[in-house]
Amino acid sequence: MSTKWVYSFNYKRTEGNREMKNLLGGKGANLAEMSSLGLPVPPGFTVSTDACLDYEKNNSISDVIKEQVKEALLEVEKVSGKKFGDDANPLLFSVRSGARVSMPGMMDTVLNLGMNEKSVQGLAELTNNERFAWDSYRRFIQMYANVVMEFNISLLESTLEDLKEARGCHLDTELTAQDWKDLVSVYKKIIVEETGQRFPEDPYEQLWLAIEAVFKSWNNPRAIKYREINDIDHHWGTAVNVQSMVFGNMGDDCATGVCFTRDPSTGDKKFFGEYLINAQGEDVVAGIRTPAPINDDSKNISNKEMKTLEEAMPKTFGELVEVYQKLEAHYKDMQDIEFTIEKDKLFILQTRNGKRTAAAAIKIAVDLVEENILTKEEALLRIDPEDINQLLHPRLDPDAEKTLLASGLPASPGAASGEICFTSEAANMKAENGAKVILVRQETSPEDISGMVASEGILTARGGMTSHAAVVARGMGKPCVAGCSELSINSGAGILKVAGKEFKEGDPITINGATGEVFEGIIPTIAASIDDKFEKFMSWADECRKLEIRTNADNPEDAQVALKFGAKGIGLCRTEHMFFEPERILAVREMIFANTETDRRLALEKLLPYQKEDFIGIFKAMDNLPVNIRLLDPPLHEFLPHTNDEKAELAGSLDITLEEINQRQERLHEFNPMLGHRGCRLGVTYPEIYMMQVRAIVEAAIESKNAGITVKPEIMIPLISEAKELEFLREKTIELINTIFEEKGSSIDYKVGTMIELPRAAITAAEVAKSADFFSFGTNDLTQTTYGLSRDDSGKFLPEYQNRAIYPKDPFVALDQSGVGFLVDFAVKEGKKTNSSMHTGICGEHGGEPSSIDFCHKIGLDYVSCSPYRVPIARLSAAQAALRD
Repeated sequence: MSTKWVYSFNYKRTEGNREMKNLLGGKGANLAEMSSLGLPVPPGFTVSTDACLDYEKNNSISDVIKEQVKEALLEVEKVSGKKFGDDANPLLFSVRSGARVSMPGMMDTVLNLGMNEKSVQGLAELTNNERFAWDSYRRFIQMYANVVMEFNISLLESTLEDLKEARGCHLDTELTAQDWKDLVSVYKKIIVEETGQRFPEDPYEQLWLAIEAVFKSWNNPRAIKYREINDIDHHWGTAVNVQSMVFGNMGDDCATGVCFTRDPSTGDKKFFGEYLINAQGEDVVAGIRTPAPINDDSKNISNKEMKTLEEAMPKTFGELVEVYQKLEAHYKDMQDIEFTIEKDKLFILQTRNGKRTAAAAIKIAVDLVEENILTKEEALLRIDPEDINQLLHPRLDPDAEKTLLASGLPASPGAASGEICFTSEAANMKAENGAKVILVRQETSPEDISGMVASEGILTARGGMTSHAAVVARGMGKPCVAGCSELSINSGAGILKVAGKEFKEGDPITINGATGEVFEGIIPTIAASIDDKFEKFMSWADECRKLEIRTNADNPEDAQVALKFGAKGIGLCRTEHMFFEPERILAVREMIFANTETDRRLALEKLLPYQKEDFIGIFKAMDNLPVNIRLLDPPLHEFLPHTNDEKAELAGSLDITLEEINQRQERLHEFNPMLGHRGCRLGVTYPEIYMMQVRAIVEAAIESKNAGITVKPEIMIPLISEAKELEFLREKTIELINTIFEEKGSSIDYKVGTMIELPRAAITAAEVAKSADFFSFGTNDLTQTTYGLSRDDSGKFLPEYQNRAIYPKDPFVALDQSGVGFLVDFAVKEGKKTNSSMHTGICGEHGGEPSSIDFCHKIGLDYVSCSPYRVPIARLSAAQAALRD
């Protein structure tokens, strides 16, 4: 049986459904589904993602695929009563891409395909609307030249702007049929002059080249960038949706728009959207004209005086309401719907699960459960854990002084301050140098994706709530103020004029994406607050998950933040972070430079009260929760003095010369300090260092216990490669602890375990476990030592490894499950054979990454530990792992 490459959809026969999105793309699968539901979908066909991959392999569309396209096209002709390539009654198409997941603005679209010098006249006679026909033709030329011929579209756009200026017009709709005719002629001349190619007249040539262009666009730079940002597989390919045209630009009884079944910014249960009369779909998202609200709930400061769709076309609006209610009930999720009205007849061009802010996503999920549409488990699986990040960002301090410059649309919530940048290139450059920037544009386009990533927030002068800037910013979780028409932007000159003031590139501004306000200068922010819906949603996650969630915290402040976010203990307290405060670092350096054990102990005595104070604060914050404290781990060179002033201070303290300091520093030098004298090796050679820390931990625990706090300390010995290292240090630790118990006349429960971060420790886990109450996997170093990669240097070449699909993901971001993960799994199994009562967890950066957490659940770890702000992400990821299992 020959391969099927092309799938038809129409009201008589539909070959796909919503479950086929991997093959038909999300758009194609939903077009098929809506057709089978009997909704008014213009007929068409989808060329599958397999065909895209076949094209990439052979660099051409095969004859078999072309033949199937022609057969599907013939079916559309029969259903529509029009003929492709006919001069009198032409069948015209839109050609759109459609990957299996939504990639807004990343892929290219062509409308009105099939038009030429003859069919434009036939269309004019058929519709008795010459202006509409020539407007459609010039739109086709613009899009086709840009997408298919890869022509610099700004040359055509500037010609249109010149024509409008010459005619004294502000809007495209004010131009006449003759104006469009003249413009088409000029467009074609420009294309010939600039490219040496004539604009194609043959509709089939247009179609094949347009399909090819969509396939090629899968690998254009902005599509690749979007996939990298959103962790989308580069090898999926895109489908091509070829759909018969319906026209929203035939007159005042026509319109086009975008609507959401719930508010995508807040999640409120209200029908929300925008539309334009006498326009084509691209006009709404391009921000060329300010769209009108579909109903009163959709009104904002820029469109509140405009007539709603409900007022302008009440019958058609009523039909749209019926459609949106049917689609939300069918898909059990908030839908983003594109529609066109042609001569008062409604057509649905697309539906998809709508992009939304994280706050809206949580509210919608909870509301759908409370409306008995979803179960709790289904709701938990609807939310991408990474999206929760958006809820944890700061907002503007309400008490701070503010100078309001302008107001636009609250397109994506959150607050951000930064230096003005008028181009993506400038934003990237400044961000790379450590600056925080706000990207300020007339409107954004897909070419701006890298600048949007680099920016703290986005501000545009044009565009609505469904514009490119708004949709992409919401997806990224970045603040955005769109459609701020009070701005006068001259990107070329690098000047922004607003409120009678002039700002240059580099001047600071602040935006509030929740209110649409723009302020002068930098405004302080305060931490995000979490609402009742979030708490309820996360309580459902806690009911489902099996993994415990701890945090990595080195001070009471971070511990408190983590507790607020739902952490159940500390999985990693890095004691070395406590040593860098000015009053402590000198004592640390005295310890390092000491020539004798006596001198070392003198320096350590200075550090003891500081360490003890630190641990008391952490035990208090973590009352009745486990606190895993890692003994000193980093290579000693990190503490060495670097400046002459620091060296002179140390020389004075030790009563030695500067020359002796330099000599001792030279002796301490290591060629590979990450594999040098650090971790347990330090404890073996200088046990007094670790014993000072053990004393500080135990004395702090006893004092905390006496103050009514329930303490659960876990003492972790790092960088074990040989079981005897742990055995030696465990014996010394327990011996000292027993001594302290006798001194204080009090005792506590405690555990002594190790951090597994070297392959040999994992391989010999059965032996290591004899001396361990727990294993905590330090996957940062375990990844380094398994791969032989430096985490600090590999960033220079790892992106190329990912681009070439050598590594599917950065192994320092997502746990390598087949290599590093194998070692973790092996060590857990072997360790528990020896010591079944030991507990296991992970404390590297992977502890807050969803796919890594899923792996930790599968192999039966007891907990994951992550930074405080990733605790909610870990809680949801752990719940999803349990539900998927």
